[in-house]
Amino acid sequence: MEILLRAKCFQRLAVPGSVRAVHKDYRIVTPQNFSNYESIKQDFKLEVPEYFNFAKDVLDKWTNTEKAGKRPSNPAFWWVSGNGKEVRWSFEELGSLSRKFANILAEACALQRGDRVIVILPRIPEWWLANIACLRTGTVVIPGTTQLTQKDILYRLQSSKAKCIITNEVLAPAVDAVASKCENLHSKLIVSQKPREGWGNLKEMMKHASENHTCVKTKHNEMMAIYFTSGTSGPPKMTGHTHSSFGLGLSVNGRFWLDLTPSDVMWNTSDTGWAKSAWSSVFSPWIQGACVFAHYLPRFEPTSILQTLSKFPITVFCSAPTAYRMLVQSDMSSYKFKSLKHCVSAGEPINPEVTEQWRNRTGLDIYEGYGQTETVLICGNFKGMKVKPGSMGKPSPAFDVKILDVNGNVLPPGQEGDIGIQVLPTRPFGLFTHYVDNPTKTASTLRGNFYITGDRGYMDEDGYFWFVARSDDIILSSGYRIGPFEVESALIEHPAVAESAVVSSPDPIRGEVVKAFIVLSPDYKSHDQEQLKKEIQELVKKTTAPYKYPRKVGILILMSISLAF
Repeated sequence: MEILLRAKCFQRLAVPGSVRAVHKDYRIVTPQNFSNYESIKQDFKLEVPEYFNFAKDVLDKWTNTEKAGKRPSNPAFWWVSGNGKEVRWSFEELGSLSRKFANILAEACALQRGDRVIVILPRIPEWWLANIACLRTGTVVIPGTTQLTQKDILYRLQSSKAKCIITNEVLAPAVDAVASKCENLHSKLIVSQKPREGWGNLKEMMKHASENHTCVKTKHNEMMAIYFTSGTSGPPKMTGHTHSSFGLGLSVNGRFWLDLTPSDVMWNTSDTGWAKSAWSSVFSPWIQGACVFAHYLPRFEPTSILQTLSKFPITVFCSAPTAYRMLVQSDMSSYKFKSLKHCVSAGEPINPEVTEQWRNRTGLDIYEGYGQTETVLICGNFKGMKVKPGSMGKPSPAFDVKILDVNGNVLPPGQEGDIGIQVLPTRPFGLFTHYVDNPTKTASTLRGNFYITGDRGYMDEDGYFWFVARSDDIILSSGYRIGPFEVESALIEHPAVAESAVVSSPDPIRGEVVKAFIVLSPDYKSHDQEQLKKEIQELVKKTTAPYKYPRKVGILILMSISLAF
């Protein structure tokens, strides 16, 4: 009982006003790709070939299916700007444009197979083309959020040894400011209408590039992508994925959790810098031949989200719990979501109150999923199975998931422990390979025959998994992973800060927010504390990515105490 109470207290922050009525149009959705959860476990078999490349073996095959008239007249990619501009590409057009981009990487940038390419772009079509071009050339894509600061970019360029960076005119000055410190960087591509000295202008280069390109023959276990992810201590670590770990492994997500078909239009609102975009904006939908829908959406605005869901034929919607919390607090009464039939959420726990209000407003359940940058879907709520509000659902067929004690022993239902995935004697292919250049951290994730996720939870008598807490100090805010060390390192740069400690603090909208406790330097004890808080918050925004700044700040004044011994 104590475990149940702790889990609910930790993860379920109530949204004001609980609605118990069921929407008059509540829909029980039938799965398209499977009959029930038991069939998923039984039928899932995926052979990993020696050679595999997602561009050639998946995207180009959908092009052939499209040409043969065997795919619905659904775009492969559909992008809207928010101010009336739209881009719609078929799989054939996607292939042609990405081959042009691949030739730019191979010829103008002189990149070789295995070279690393950092891509820092907002939700614009060129981001998707860059991902596919890297696949075609066998170069390793390293996505980054557009919220990165100059310091963040320098760290990523130096630690990854990237030879090329692709960004826009907003971040190009930050790159130029640090480029001289990055000995491996020799190519810079900018997505801009204006030329910039020292940069290749991608839009101009695309006009003249050839669309004839032969895709590199990559082995399934070659490095495909690196994702930076925050840790408890130290700077972000590099998580390595192969061509098969996401290119094949995410078929679990696309086929079962998202339950996509070529007739579907899938919209995922994730930031392009995170692995969740690879999950639900690239691999999962295109594995299934579905349409990837994208909205430029520079800032999350509930009204824009609701208008888009109402205006466009989006059938599957994926967003973070924070987004759903904001949506249900908006006036949704004037919107009709005629095409929408499946809603999913991941990145942080979602409140039962939010799922209840969403169901009341739309007639649809929210199917929560659980995974990490290091994995494909670990657990999920799947169509056709009973949804227990607050639960992560049951294990995906990709993994054998257990709750473990400190010695790696499997715990019985109802007992809290570490969430682990069995990796011995056979390592699942939907799992990352290692933390690049960090063998100690990679080794620390293993306990006996299991990979330890770093999350704690328990399994109930029905086989459903429940998240309790992180076992480290990682803060999950609005779907972002924030390491205390990064924030504390930024705080100490302010002369008023003598010491600091960063922790998680509950928040009704974001789930958790960063809270900083600060010990002032002696010279600042008489200063206006509210003004100091604002100064310190602004400093953190400029020193590291803005989403990491402490929204709450507590200032501690330490008194001198004489002790007699």
